[in-house]
Amino acid sequence: MMAAFFSSFIFHFSSFCSTFAPMNPQKKRLLGLTPTELKALVGSLGMPAFTAKQVAQWLYEKHVKSIDEMTNLSKRNRELLSEEYEVGTMEPIDCQRSNDGTIKYLFPVWCDSVATNKTGLFVETVFIPDHDRATLCVSCQVGCKMNCLFCQTGKQGWQGNLTAADILNQIYTLPEVDQLTNIVFMGQGEPMDNLDAVLRVTEIMTADWGWQWSPKRITVSSVGVRNKLKRFLDESPCHVAISMHSPLHEQRLQLMPAEKAMPLEETIALLKQYDFTHQRRCSFEYICFGGLNDTPLYGREIVRLLEGLECRVNLIRFHEIPDVDLPASDEKRMEALRDYLTAHGITTTIRASRGQDIFAACGLLSTAKMNNETIEITK
Repeated sequence: MMAAFFSSFIFHFSSFCSTFAPMNPQKKRLLGLTPTELKALVGSLGMPAFTAKQVAQWLYEKHVKSIDEMTNLSKRNRELLSEEYEVGTMEPIDCQRSNDGTIKYLFPVWCDSVATNKTGLFVETVFIPDHDRATLCVSCQVGCKMNCLFCQTGKQGWQGNLTAADILNQIYTLPEVDQLTNIVFMGQGEPMDNLDAVLRVTEIMTADWGWQWSPKRITVSSVGVRNKLKRFLDESPCHVAISMHSPLHEQRLQLMPAEKAMPLEETIALLKQYDFTHQRRCSFEYICFGGLNDTPLYGREIVRLLEGLECRVNLIRFHEIPDVDLPASDEKRMEALRDYLTAHGITTTIRASRGQDIFAACGLLSTAKMNNETIEITK
């Protein structure tokens, strides 16, 4: 059945974005360090403590890509810093541009940033312009342990966590960085499975010494990971989005093996302990599969589960992936589900489908690149 969804159009990769300039593997990265860490670093090199603030400003306010650009540091201090360190940015090596304006970038991952010490690994980052908004969907892992049935990234298996520098690099070197209004951690990987790095990046993005963004511009997603989700809710003011995809335990377990370790009902019970009526928002992501999870039964169960929780639901069209026999819901079914949930007090939207002509499903582009192969995609 799945083969019917795929056309004979074959995409061959070409590097028509910025040229990839690999980092020096002998040097450490400044990107992702906090002021406290920078202070310790410059102190170890015999530099005055105020140098740390200068370096932080060059990194997080001026976004330089080389130590030589830090011109208020003395030449000697720049030389000292450069002996062991570099900013540590890496440009995207490939990109795909959709007719709707969406751009999917492919970023290389340096071998030291993943547990397997492999080279030739990549992650995807998606830039999504929409009128006066421009959202960036970033990745936090190479592959993923969660192995959700409908996700191509899970088919890669887990190959390692990105460092804060690798995550931040996806924002830092984005050609459209000055246009960004929002960031969502909804790319490759499970953010709660790499929580230390994710929290560090969100701190850098929101801190007075960092990018000074409002936490309301950042959303972090999760399938629901025991203890990690609670820690995130306790330590971060950013929005949270939970991948639901089915309100029924047995069906969600078939779609998402993580349901076994932390059932959706437990996740929702945890969320109900927090206040989502003011600054922070809670949302649920729900991919609609035709006839499988988009009938009135599912609407009733979603209403039952979410009763008493201030939240919203985002209905998402399924982007087919190879060798997965799941049908996409049609517009009529999705609208009926949206209207039912809205009528029962749950703000519900149908997310616009973007980038269908450029490997829309998460993980397709990086999988093809790592395997050095072509992939069939829908027209």
